[in-house]
Amino acid sequence: MERKGSEVIIQSLIAQGVPYLVGVCGHGILGLLDAAFDYRDEITTITTHDEAVAGFIADAYFRVTGKPIATYTSCGPGSVNIVMAIAGAFQDSSAILAITGNVPTQQFNRGPFQETGRYFQGDFTNVIRPYVKRSYQAVRAEMLPRMMNQAFALMSSGRTGPVNIDVPLNVFVEDAGSEVIPAWIPESVNKPAAPARVIEEAARMLLGADKPVLLVGNGGFGSKTRKLVKELAEGWNIPVVTTPLGKGVIDESSDICLGPVGRNGTLAANKASRGADVILALGTRFDDRTTSSWTPGVTFSFPPTRLIHVDIDPQEIGRNYPTTLGVISDAGEFLEGLLPVMRSLAIKDKEVNRKDWVASTLELKKEWFKEISKRQDDDMVPIRPDRVVRELQSVLPDDAIILADVGIHHNWLLQELIVPPKGRFLQAWGFAAMGFGVAGVIGAKLAAPDQPVIAVVGDGGFLMHANAVATAVEYDIPVVWLVWNNSGYSAIRGQQSTFFGQTREIATRFRHAASGELMSSDFAAMARSMGAEGVRVENPADLAAAIASAFASGKPTVLDVIVDASIPPLGTGSWDLPPLIGPVPDYGW
Repeated sequence: MERKGSEVIIQSLIAQGVPYLVGVCGHGILGLLDAAFDYRDEITTITTHDEAVAGFIADAYFRVTGKPIATYTSCGPGSVNIVMAIAGAFQDSSAILAITGNVPTQQFNRGPFQETGRYFQGDFTNVIRPYVKRSYQAVRAEMLPRMMNQAFALMSSGRTGPVNIDVPLNVFVEDAGSEVIPAWIPESVNKPAAPARVIEEAARMLLGADKPVLLVGNGGFGSKTRKLVKELAEGWNIPVVTTPLGKGVIDESSDICLGPVGRNGTLAANKASRGADVILALGTRFDDRTTSSWTPGVTFSFPPTRLIHVDIDPQEIGRNYPTTLGVISDAGEFLEGLLPVMRSLAIKDKEVNRKDWVASTLELKKEWFKEISKRQDDDMVPIRPDRVVRELQSVLPDDAIILADVGIHHNWLLQELIVPPKGRFLQAWGFAAMGFGVAGVIGAKLAAPDQPVIAVVGDGGFLMHANAVATAVEYDIPVVWLVWNNSGYSAIRGQQSTFFGQTREIATRFRHAASGELMSSDFAAMARSMGAEGVRVENPADLAAAIASAFASGKPTVLDVIVDASIPPLGTGSWDLPPLIGPVPDYGW
C-alpha cells in the first residue's frame, strides 16, 4: 500500500499549512484520526464536545488569519450537527474545510447505522450542499489527492467560503495510490480587478461629488484593503461608514469614521448615508438589516444617491439596489487601481475640498456619543446595557479581539463600542447562528495567541454551547466570556413586544412555570464546575475590574453579568418583517 486515503488528507493539510484539525470523534471518522495520530507533531488535533462548536472555532480562526483550518465529524448526527456552523461561515464568507465521515461504500443502500438518506445512498452531500461552495464525495481513495487540491483552490479563490469533503469509512483506510499533486499555491491566482476605463469613471464620480460616502463591508478586511480605505478617505475627505459586518475595518475613533449603518447603526452613519450624493460601496451585499429593510430614506436613498458598487461576487451587483456603476472586483485590487487615478485627475481638474461635509458629519458623531455618554453614566442595578459597554470599553487593550454572539447585546455593541485600533470585532451576521461567539472565541485565540480575546454572549446562546468552556480548559486556552445575563431571548422579546404588544409575552423570557418568576442559571458556578474561573457581577462599579482581572488571569474565565432587560437600544434605523412594518426610528429622525 502506497498511502491510505486518510494519509493523503492529513499530508495535504500539512502541505497547505493547516495547523489545526478540530472536531468530534465517531466511528465514521476513525480512519482519519488514525492518520492524525501519526502526524500529531505536525498538525494539532483538538476535540470539542459538540460539532457545531468545532465549526464556529474554524470560522473565527479564518476571520482573524485569512487562512482556513479543517474540521472533522462522523457520519449521521455528527456531520448534521456541524451544518449550522458551516452555514454561518458560508453566509459570512469564511473558508473552512469540513471533512465528514460516511458509512462504508460496501454498505451503501443497505440502511446501515447512521447512513444519511433513504432514497439515495450515503447522501450527506445533499444535506450540506446549500451551505458550501461545493460538496465533494470521495468514493475511491485515489480521488483524494486531486480533490484536496481542488477544495483548497475553491475555498480560497473569489468569494471565500467553506467546502465539504465527504469520505466513506473504507476510503480512509484503502490504498490511494502513488499519485502526488503539488500543493495548490494561493498566490498563483490573481484576484479579479476592474478595467482602467471603469476605474476612471469611478474616480470622476467621486471627485465630482459634493457629499460622497465610502461604505465598507466584510470584503474590506484584507490588510491591503484596510490601508487603502484609510488613504482614500483621508486623502479626499470622504466620510467612512461600515456595514455591521464591516465594523472595525477602519479605526472607529478616527474623525473620518462614522460607524456602522442600518437597523442598529449610529446616528451619523445613517444620516450621512441617506444624504450622500455618491456612495462607493466595497464588499457588501446590502442585506435587510444593513439597509433598514431597503426602506427609501432611512439608511440609503438610491436614487437620487448614485451608487458605485464593488464586489468580488457578480451576483451581488444590483441584487438589491440599482447601480450607477457596478464593478466586479476584489476591493483591495479596485482601490489599488483607483488611488493613482484619483491623484492624476485631481491635479488635472481641481483640488477637492470637502472639509465642510466632513465637519458636518463629525458634528453628528459628537452629538451621538454625547447622548450615549449620558446614558452610560447610570449606576442602576441590574446593570444598564449602555453601562456594560462603557465598562468593557474602558479596559480593552488596543489589540483586543471582541466577539459578539447573536442576541440583544450584539445590537448594543454595534452602536456603542469603539473597536480597538489594532483589534477586531467578530460577529455572526448573515445566518446569525447562536454559538458563534461562545465557541468562536477559542478559534480567535488560537489564531492570535498573543492578543486578549473576549466574547460577549447572551445567556440564551451560552446555555446552548457552554461546553466550549470545557474545551478551553482542556487545551489551556485563556479566553474570557462576558455573559449578558438578562433572563431570556431579549432581542426576540423586543420584537414580540413591538409587533404584537407589551402584554403578549410567551416563550421569550426564562420563567419558572409554576410561579411565573424570572429565572437565571448560575453561569459562574457552571464555569467553575468545568475547571474555569467564574465570577458573578451585579454592580456596575465592579465590572471593569472583573474584566481586567479575567484578562490578566491567563485562565478561561466566565463573567456572569446581570443586565437589565427592559431598556432597548436607540433606534436610528428600522427593520421590517413583512407584512409587519418596523417602527420609525426614535432618535435623530
